[in-house]
Amino acid sequence: MTGILPNYQRFVNGVPVPSISRRSFRLREKYLIISVLFTFGIVWLGALFYLPEFKTSTSVNDSVYNVYKRIQKAGPELLMPPPLAQNEVGDFPVVGIARHGEEGDDPHIVEDRNRLRAKIDEDMGMKVLERPQYDVAPSASSSKGPSKPPVDAIEEPVLGNIANKDLLPDHLQSHSLVKTYQVPSLDANMDPDVRHKRDTVKEMMRHAWNNYKLYAWGKNELKPMTKRAHLTSVFGGGDLGATIVDGMDTLYVMGLIDEFREGRDWIAEHFHINEIDSDLSVFETTIRFVGGLLSCYALTGDAVFRDKAAEVADALLPAFETPTGLPYALINPSNKANRQYHWAGANSILSEVGTLHLEFTYLSDVTGKDVYRQKVERIRDVLHNIQKPEGLYPNYINPRNGQWGQKHTSLGALGDSFYEYLLKAWILSDNEDVQAREMFDEAMQAALDKMLRTSPSGLAYLAEVKYGRIFEEKMDHLSCFAGGMFALASTTMSNSLSERYMDVARKLTHTCHESYDRSETKLGPEAFRFSGAVEARAMKSNEKMYLLRPETFESYFIMWRLTKDQKYRDWGWEAVQALEKHCRVEGGYTGLLNVYHASPQGDDVQQSFFLAETLKYLYLLFSEDSLLPLNEWVFNTEAHPLPIKNKNPLYRAADKNAIIGNESNQI
Repeated sequence: MTGILPNYQRFVNGVPVPSISRRSFRLREKYLIISVLFTFGIVWLGALFYLPEFKTSTSVNDSVYNVYKRIQKAGPELLMPPPLAQNEVGDFPVVGIARHGEEGDDPHIVEDRNRLRAKIDEDMGMKVLERPQYDVAPSASSSKGPSKPPVDAIEEPVLGNIANKDLLPDHLQSHSLVKTYQVPSLDANMDPDVRHKRDTVKEMMRHAWNNYKLYAWGKNELKPMTKRAHLTSVFGGGDLGATIVDGMDTLYVMGLIDEFREGRDWIAEHFHINEIDSDLSVFETTIRFVGGLLSCYALTGDAVFRDKAAEVADALLPAFETPTGLPYALINPSNKANRQYHWAGANSILSEVGTLHLEFTYLSDVTGKDVYRQKVERIRDVLHNIQKPEGLYPNYINPRNGQWGQKHTSLGALGDSFYEYLLKAWILSDNEDVQAREMFDEAMQAALDKMLRTSPSGLAYLAEVKYGRIFEEKMDHLSCFAGGMFALASTTMSNSLSERYMDVARKLTHTCHESYDRSETKLGPEAFRFSGAVEARAMKSNEKMYLLRPETFESYFIMWRLTKDQKYRDWGWEAVQALEKHCRVEGGYTGLLNVYHASPQGDDVQQSFFLAETLKYLYLLFSEDSLLPLNEWVFNTEAHPLPIKNKNPLYRAADKNAIIGNESNQI
């Protein structure tokens, strides 16, 4: 019997009894042991990632948390599946996010040919190691201690004569180790209704900023509907904090100083453009980053902003190394490689090469380094001396030979801000840049003669011209800045064109308002047409979207300041209510795919320019004229205010003699 039942050693009443010792575990016991060990392993790994001592390892290279962050960054490239075929995406409208372009060709309007495809790719390729949310924004009371104060901080009033020290938060009044930022004054005599409208816009800014801070801090933009970072923005998935840099001066102007300090600390500690290993637009990087940082420097005198602006501009300089000095469109800050947009062939874009002048000339003045001014003056010389067909500036130009590309002219996509900067370069220089004003007046006379049209019902609009003929009877939303531009041109110089400029300004601003008023949402489409019975309405699906754009509100603001016509404030308030009704979601503000639907679908992108431009212009529309007065400040094309030379004490030009002396001492 023992040979047959080796595991049984004795019998009780003839029944075999199992031995106490066994050579193996039962199956259920094995599973239990494995479960315990697995649970212990999970807890141990969790400690590696989340315990503070592992995050703050003394060896940065060996820190487990840093290894995790590297894997997190590499996640999309390692795990992203191939793009879906066109028929897998469906017949949704093409949506773009950048500023300039035309249907089907320009990624500034049609990013990667199809926003929806990019969104699906992104959704399917989300990082598997991504934490539930991003780290909380740094604050003034961070455990890292106060930031080093700028050595040349200037304690004069931030906005000229409109600062009120009594409004400074208590914790900043006593904080002597850091820069003291002053809050713009609020007029106690303001009409209560106007104050309510202005405060509503301020609350919108808080909502947009706080949700970006919660779900996408340090990334470029926010996806407010899905509550995560927007990785396919114009700046890609790099940690450039585009929304932070773009929104800083808006926070400051609104008096949101705590939020401003959070952004300032992040910029000082985490903004390093030379670490970005992807292509950046020279134009977009200049207007958003260089412009935004220079505005903050002018407003506060904090040298951190000036130095970071110079760091960005230095990273862009290799793009200007062409036979003509006209820069390439794209540059990789890490390896300094340049290239053009594939859709533009060998050409650069007029609006891009012509929209660098304000930032680069002002940067030269505040740093004492002429290299920046030299770059844009060379561009100006090329554009001034080249032959203009019928007085018009085509949208494409080759940086190698300085010749025009296809003869397509527009005051909307691809052309718009070039003309804006001719006028504003003259204003910023305190009328010293005579060449800029002459080029502006000559260009506008030709453009108005050949491009300004009137619809059967009397709506004025700017059509597009190709080879001297009207190419399309449509006007981009981007063109709606022109109302404000012509108004500034009319009031800053009295000449033979002044009266016509103001008449055009009124008519174009009215037309842009009509494009809003004729939509179901009361928000304007990306482009609107004038064809037969159709006036100021979009016809194609990819023209019906609203991307939180500011251009119409920019014209409302300037027209209000210069004319005091109440309708511009009324129109602005209609827009605020429409934004709150259709674009506000729990996680921020989203663009819309079709403004003609009563309940439109959102595009799930909170553009950085929504904070930089849209909300700033609406806030200023309901503010007193003493807040950023137009005779002391010029707004760049991203709505970043720059001080006018000789008229604004916050211009903060550098002492060149002191700079030369310091350089000599270093040698």
